[in-house]
Amino acid sequence: MSVLVYLVPIALGLGLTGLLAFLWSLRAGQYDDLDGAAIRILDDDDLGDSNRA
Repeated sequence: MSVLVYLVPIALGLGLTGLLAFLWSLRAGQYDDLDGAAIRILDDDDLGDSNRA
């Protein structure tokens, strides 16, 4: 049972760190454009470069 004295604060600290990282990513705008990456991967801008080789 004395192990819980160490494990509970470590678990709470890791949970708080994860929550703070998530809140930071929200404020930094990481989730503002969810569809942009899905559309950009389908864009064929690099087709002109393959014809030059």
